[in-house]
Amino acid sequence: MGLEYVIAYILDLTLGDPKWLGHPVVWMGKAVSFLERKVYGKELNHKKIAGIVLTVIVVGGSFLIAWVVIKMAYKLHPALGLIVTIWGAFTTLSIRGLAQRGEGVYLALKDNDLRIARERLSEIVGRDTKNLRRKGIIRGVVESVAENTIDGVVAPLFYLFLGGVPLAFAYKAINTLDSMVGYQNKRYKDFGWAGAKTDDIANYLPARLGGALISLGAFFFKKDVKSAFRVMFRDGRRYKSPNAGLPQGAVAGALGIRLGGVNYYRGKKTIKPYLGSPKRELSPIHIKESINLMYLTSFLTLILGLLIRWSVISIIR
Repeated sequence: MGLEYVIAYILDLTLGDPKWLGHPVVWMGKAVSFLERKVYGKELNHKKIAGIVLTVIVVGGSFLIAWVVIKMAYKLHPALGLIVTIWGAFTTLSIRGLAQRGEGVYLALKDNDLRIARERLSEIVGRDTKNLRRKGIIRGVVESVAENTIDGVVAPLFYLFLGGVPLAFAYKAINTLDSMVGYQNKRYKDFGWAGAKTDDIANYLPARLGGALISLGAFFFKKDVKSAFRVMFRDGRRYKSPNAGLPQGAVAGALGIRLGGVNYYRGKKTIKPYLGSPKRELSPIHIKESINLMYLTSFLTLILGLLIRWSVISIIR
């Protein structure tokens, strides 16, 4: 009935990402690193083929391992199967963890400690943070929270309700691949193609669902719902990524701020399209507001998933 996912959701809100608990994403990352060394350039010396092989092994393997482990746990005892399912679902979510990382930067900014704020921001974004000023730090956090509302919240819940823990594990594997080999640099341009494209496909529906829920959620915080939808559809599609600009656009429109612009990655300048209009000057409060929108979006996604699941079960019966 989906009760196991509700429990997993509550556990994530309570525990976050405890370091003492083994995390499948860490194991997936180690698997990607190991397999990269084994297959890079060895398939007919064709990097794209090697990348496809890597993607199939990591994603398929993550799905299969999760399915087998849960199946075996249920055979041993139904209670054990339920516990393993709850634990697996819990590990795919990053709601409180995302909030804590954003709040860490917020607190540093409140103390006017830009050095600590830059260090904490560097843990959640890929851009260079060493020389960022106050507004650049704020923008980085808000953009990260908005984008990760999809990767760490909406998409995992979407795939949990669609195909259970195995499918959610497959999604996390795709996400891990994209973050590790999806960069458009000399080494990964071809090798990371399969991982990056698979990530685009996997996030296509969750990004649009998440953007809509962020926009609707703005109503509950007395933010600009119309602007959230408008900026999401108008500016969110300007990004090279088919998905990343949508939740960022929704947040920018809801809060009346402008995101996007100049970033540096390993010293290389990158200009991203602007999202929204600067009706309000960027301030630390926008970090808190983006986190609040993320929390509400997670709750709306959970409720929507439960309603759809219960409706389908009722129709089948």
